[in-house]
Amino acid sequence: MTQKTKLVPVTREPALLPERDADKSPVLECIDLGITFGGLKAVDSFNITIGRTEIAGLIGPNGAGKTTIFNLLTKVYQPTHGTILLNGRDIHGLNTAQINRAGIARTFQNIRLFQNLSVEENITTAMDTQMHYNMAEGILRLPRFWREERVVHERAMELLSIFHMEEFADAKAGSLPYGAQRRLEILRALATNPCLLLLDEPAAGMNPSETAELMENIRSIRDTFKIAVLLIEHDMNLVMNICEGIAVLNFGRIIAKGSPDDIQNNPEVIEAYLGKKKEA
Repeated sequence: MTQKTKLVPVTREPALLPERDADKSPVLECIDLGITFGGLKAVDSFNITIGRTEIAGLIGPNGAGKTTIFNLLTKVYQPTHGTILLNGRDIHGLNTAQINRAGIARTFQNIRLFQNLSVEENITTAMDTQMHYNMAEGILRLPRFWREERVVHERAMELLSIFHMEEFADAKAGSLPYGAQRRLEILRALATNPCLLLLDEPAAGMNPSETAELMENIRSIRDTFKIAVLLIEHDMNLVMNICEGIAVLNFGRIIAKGSPDDIQNNPEVIEAYLGKKKEA
């Protein structure tokens, strides 16, 4: 049985964090975050605080604005209003590439791999900012080039070992089964050395045994890399068993935040998302 994490209040804002993170500055704070498209408030007054090693969930009905939140955090969209603090730093004005270098990595609802590149190449392309040889050293294949290429190869194989995918290193990414492509996308995100990993429906298309394995792997990733994870997911079994704090979004606004037990027993959540209980 999964041991439940105790959430405790922190003083920065009315927020709850895992007890182990309560004495540390949060990895992410969103303050009054929102975006408007042509007069329509897609996200409004979104406030969330995530601990440095927290596994947090963002749930809600289809169209509630969950992926829009991810797009705001990664600056695919620029917020209309509000503040995003990453490790206490206001990331207003940064673009998507700069956000990734600052420490936020993500996966997508629709898999976005380089289908014709090998599995290993998909991971090593995410490490380009970690390579320091110059153009001449690369063209002439000088010693520094080979040293760094060896380091990147070893790092890619280390990441593949998380999901026991080393044997597929030379296979084309597009030839992998759907679930394996999902896992590869997570590994590619980890290759950028994030402090916050955003997973957009990571269990989509997976069978129950794959989902159970994914659950354990997400915990292992958090523990191994000492990072925070924020996931969007419709599989409530996964969410309730892995997430420590959960925020529920409906029509672009948070209607509830708390532990899995809090969320499962919240009448507004039950009606809006989990299903309104029928009268006897």
